[in-house]
Amino acid sequence: MKRLSLLLICVALMACKEELAQDTTPVPLTADAVGHYCQMNLLEHDGPKAQAHLGGLPGAPLFFSQVRDVVAYLRMPEQSHEVIAVWVNDMGATGASWERPGAQNWIDAKEAIYVVGADVIGGMGAPELVPFSNHDSAQSFASANGGSVMALDDIPDTAVLAPVDLDQESDDSAFQDRLRALSNKMGD
Repeated sequence: MKRLSLLLICVALMACKEELAQDTTPVPLTADAVGHYCQMNLLEHDGPKAQAHLGGLPGAPLFFSQVRDVVAYLRMPEQSHEVIAVWVNDMGATGASWERPGAQNWIDAKEAIYVVGADVIGGMGAPELVPFSNHDSAQSFASANGGSVMALDDIPDTAVLAPVDLDQESDDSAFQDRLRALSNKMGD
């Protein structure tokens, strides 16, 4: 009888247990923040940043040196944890500049409006997606810097997943020749 009572108490406690939601409040950008891919200090790089909060990893978001990188991360299928929140710098916020995008001006990546294809380079030297909380600010930035204004889901994969030629003057013909030779060997 004692076992049955103990079992019933355990079942009742489990039924009453409330799941606590993980805190996904954006974490301020500090000198301790390093990029997920590059492991470099984010404060040393220009342009907007991003952070992704993963399920089961409270208080330790992944930081990204460029907004482009977090969008690529979201579109890759290899994640080990569910992405439950993503925050990006609002580049239209008071005091935000390309050199200092802000430490606490985070906006929900799903709600942000992005300028895609602008003539700007992000913190890691690649073209950048520039997030804004206000459509007029995004349109003004696009008018001054080129690019198109769009929502997160409308950003084409080619804007985040395509290779970037960081050295426009490089001649990669030797690399292409080696790649073709390797492909031909594999086909034999």
